[in-house]
Amino acid sequence: QVQLVESGGGLVQAGGSLRLSCAASGRTFSNYAMGWFRQAPGQEREFVSAISRGGTSIYYGDSVKGRFTISRDNARDNARTTVYLQMNSLKPEDTAVYYCAADSDISRWRYREIVSTTSYDYWGQGTQVTVSS
Repeated sequence: QVQLVESGGGLVQAGGSLRLSCAASGRTFSNYAMGWFRQAPGQEREFVSAISRGGTSIYYGDSVKGRFTISRDNARDNARTTVYLQMNSLKPEDTAVYYCAADSDISRWRYREIVSTTSYDYWGQGTQVTVSS
């Protein structure tokens, strides 16, 4: 059973930090590029960050560059992959539901493709992040 389970969301004051986690299982997610997206009420889902299969290549959305850091931990037995999103210097405009996603196409790593929600096969249920001013 494929599962992407996000955790770590919550309420934080502006300038604070949160660390989101995404536990992915049920596929060999170590072979998948992984991404984070977010969606605020009434807005489209927005690309936040993505990390390549081996973790050697990373993209960030312009609104989070310099503040957010993505990383991943591929379990030695490939049974589970965990992706993290360290969020620092949070702003009220970062308030959204944050989603983890997985892209199974190993040939895909162009920015214009990775930022698209249609490139991802699997999604988590989301975790709420609220930043108060």
